[in-house]
Amino acid sequence: MGTQQISTGPVLSRIWEIYRDQTVVLVGTAFALLAVQFLVIALIPGAAIALTILFWVLSVLYQGMVVELVQKVERGGRANSVVELLRSVEPVLLPLMGVSIVFGFGVAIGFVLLIVPGLILLVIWSVVAPVTVLERPGILAAFGRSRELVRGNGWAVFGVIATVGVTVLVISFAVDLASASLGSVGRALVQWVVDAFILPVSALSASVIYFALTGQSAGTVAVA
Repeated sequence: MGTQQISTGPVLSRIWEIYRDQTVVLVGTAFALLAVQFLVIALIPGAAIALTILFWVLSVLYQGMVVELVQKVERGGRANSVVELLRSVEPVLLPLMGVSIVFGFGVAIGFVLLIVPGLILLVIWSVVAPVTVLERPGILAAFGRSRELVRGNGWAVFGVIATVGVTVLVISFAVDLASASLGSVGRALVQWVVDAFILPVSALSASVIYFALTGQSAGTVAVA
């Protein structure tokens, strides 16, 4: 699959369209995953490390599920049940976890090195998860494939990432301020609900960018 020239606006519009049409699956599944985290915190308050690992694994699984969901949507098919979508990720869960580790360390080190290298890696590795799930090239090869797809579209991809990131930060900050008077339990419950609506956004963004770059998106228009 070759790379298409894309622009930020149509990709953002497609992210919103899929989010709106698949809200029940995206938010419902995120809500359930966060509920698991919430229960673990309540039942085992001292298990910080175990909780972090558990939530990371669930987040990786969720990312893969969203990739599979977007693939169904973009190819005009009917989305499978959540259970079927999650099961479809099982064969690539370990590689996806490996990719997540490399991505996290690489971007973190990049940000330590005066921020700019971190932003560059964030852009060129932006579709490594969809590549891992759908093309299955292997952990290290997935990063090279992501860079290949993004080449020539760096600013457009950065525009999507920046817009989504700023929007999420603004919403989170506004909710935090609005819930400040509710007490610790009230704030935790409000944050739980808000996080369920926010969690799908980054996973959805990566998937939509991938399908736009590969020319498989039904809702974006390539730029000549």
